This record gives sequence, C-alpha cells and structure tokens, in this order.
Amino acid sequence: MRRLLPGPDLENPDLARLYEYPPGRWLRANMVSSADGAAFLGGVTSPLSSPGDRHVFALLRTLADVIVVGASTVRAERYATVRRHELWDHLRAGRPPTPPIAVVSGRLDLRPDSRLIASAPSHARTIVITTAQAPPERRAELAERADVIVAGQETVDLKAAVDALADRGHQRMLAEGGPHLLGQLVAAGLLDELCLTIGPLLAGPGPGRIVAGSPPDAPPLQLTLAHVLQDNGFLLCRYIRKDHLSERTGVRAHRVRGSPVIRGNARRVHGAVFEGRGSRPRSNPAATAAARSLTPSLA
Repeated sequence: MRRLLPGPDLENPDLARLYEYPPGRWLRANMVSSADGAAFLGGVTSPLSSPGDRHVFALLRTLADVIVVGASTVRAERYATVRRHELWDHLRAGRPPTPPIAVVSGRLDLRPDSRLIASAPSHARTIVITTAQAPPERRAELAERADVIVAGQETVDLKAAVDALADRGHQRMLAEGGPHLLGQLVAAGLLDELCLTIGPLLAGPGPGRIVAGSPPDAPPLQLTLAHVLQDNGFLLCRYIRKDHLSERTGVRAHRVRGSPVIRGNARRVHGAVFEGRGSRPRSNPAATAAARSLTPSLA
C-alpha cells in the first residue's frame, strides 16, 4: 500500500504530458461523480464539478480530435460548439482550431437550428451518428447543416461509428457521456481510458451512476490507475484499460508516486472562466498569459 495524500505540491504540473494520447486510435471518456457515485445533480453535472475539474475538462477537449456525446446529454447540458477561446490553443498547432462534436442519436431528436448544429464552423461541422431506421426526412434535414454518419440498422453500432470517425482522421476521441453512452462503449469493448473526477460530496439516493443501461454480459472491465491529482478535496483520476498497459501508453502501475496538486486559480483556463462543466465560458484575456505557463507545447 502507498499513501497518496499528502503528497508533493507541484506549482505547475505538466498536465498536457500527463494526459497526452498514445499513438494510434484511442477512445477516452471523461466523467465526474460525487463520492457516493452520483453522475449528476438536478439532471446536470455542473454541481459536481470544480475549478480544477473544469481546468482539465478544457485540456482534454484541446487534446481531442473529436468529442463524442449522447443526444440526451446534449439536451440536458445545452451543448454548444467548442469555442476557440475555451481551449489551450497553443496545443492545437497543426490541427483545426477546435474539435467537432459527434452526437449519437438513434431517433434524431435534434433541432437543425440549435446552436450546436447551426453555429458549427466549417472546419468542425457537427457530426450526427444515427441508424438506417432513423426517419429519412430528419436525416436529410440535418444533413444540410451537419455531417451524418449511418452506423447500424435499428440501434447505433458504436464500433462502426468509432471506425467511421477514425476513417475521417479523428484518432484521438473523447467521450463526454452520458452514462448510457459510456455503458454502451464499455459493453462494446471500445473504451481505452477513463478520466474520472470524484468530488467531496454525498449526493444521497436518487441520481444514477456514471455507467447506465442493461447489465453487461461481459465481465467487468479491469482498469489500472495511471495518476491521481487532487484539488481542494476533488480527486482527478486517470485509469487505463489493464490490457492496454504497455509501451504504447507509456503508463506503468508504479507511475503514481504522490498526488500532484493543481495550484493557483485553476478556474481560469486560457482566457476563459467556466461556470459549469458543459457551460459556455466568459472571455477573460488577462488569464491567458498565466495559463500558458502551465503546459508546454506538445511535439
């Protein structure tokens, strides 16, 4: 056994290096929960979050080629397209300024005039992943403003969807939920990594867990802890599939030697101030220079 807390304080932890993707195709999920496992409060995740969590949330979006999310989460969290000032843009050199959002929706209960679809820039058009049985008129309507991927007949075939995203050049994928989508990714054997923020809060009975859906036929997914960060009582954990622990990931079971602490005003993320995990930020250019010092550019 090893004591993780208290650990050494790191003034400027190299978060980009801690969270960089390994080579090749990789699907990471990022979720938040209370100490007793609640995945949301009042139907949304923002009450479970923290400045440090939102700091890493923005970093993970920056590092991703595409963000995958379920349609119910899009509606509950009022998703919008990713804005450049939300990201650590010096880490996106050589890539489009922002990643697109791919929405998984079997019924196509999405509005073409919503801000997620209608406001998407040409370099990051929203992607809609649906089925062959989806209403053809809805598919045609959405295809005027979004890129539509048909994966599966009656239900979305997530393996085919992930293959289609990778074929478009989106090797580094980030799933932001919700719990049903995460459950389906786990059941399909597609999840490579889980980033989980655990907050110091007892939500009590009621809210569901970060994984939802029918009980899986497959055995539980074995994970290895890659690192833990703590910020004002919040634990930010990164887990890798145990069968992926190799030279490819660069992660070792003995990597965690302490619990780095996110110091400073972590609420400020490269010019943005976040109100909630899925919220749109308010611009704050004065924070940009200080935030840049946290993470050097990736090679």
